[in-house]
Amino acid sequence: MKRTLAAAALITIIVTSSATVEAQQASQPTGQKTLAAVVGLYVFPAQGQAADQQSKDEAECYNWAVDNTKTDPFSLSKQAQQAQEAAAQQQAQIQQQGEGAGVKGAVAGAAAGALIGEIASNDAGRGAATGAAVGAVAARRHRRRVQEQASQQVEQQAQYQQQATAQQIEGFKKAFGVCLEAKKYLVKF
Repeated sequence: MKRTLAAAALITIIVTSSATVEAQQASQPTGQKTLAAVVGLYVFPAQGQAADQQSKDEAECYNWAVDNTKTDPFSLSKQAQQAQEAAAQQQAQIQQQGEGAGVKGAVAGAAAGALIGEIASNDAGRGAATGAAVGAVAARRHRRRVQEQASQQVEQQAQYQQQATAQQIEGFKKAFGVCLEAKKYLVKF
């Protein structure tokens, strides 16, 4: 009998304590951002909707906006990050491709200089040396131009991708906001 009363008292204390803790947790903000805040919208419950109702409405509107715009901001941010990584890899490849261009140019220039030197002055060595210097300089200049052009193309592609992503996200935000406004929330971008 005493054990039963002790167990009942213990259960009552645990239930009361957990209910108090749950009530305190419910009244305190969790520090987590709402779905709208993550997307970049400010949403106010104009008709006093509860936080759980707002979360439910935001989830519904998020899905509606994804379906209607064919854009998911979370997927877009992953794609943008992958595109930036790919652009960085392309830049690194461009730099690696140009390495050794001076040596290759010097070899080609030396061969041409030796041939010209032999024909013009019967001094193949002097022609080879001159040709090597000219070939190395020409090859390096050519490599720089090619690298600059390739870098500009990569940069332009990255900018285009960023602009396209920004436009898609703006369209998504508009659709998301319209849905929330229809559910009687005030929405600001």
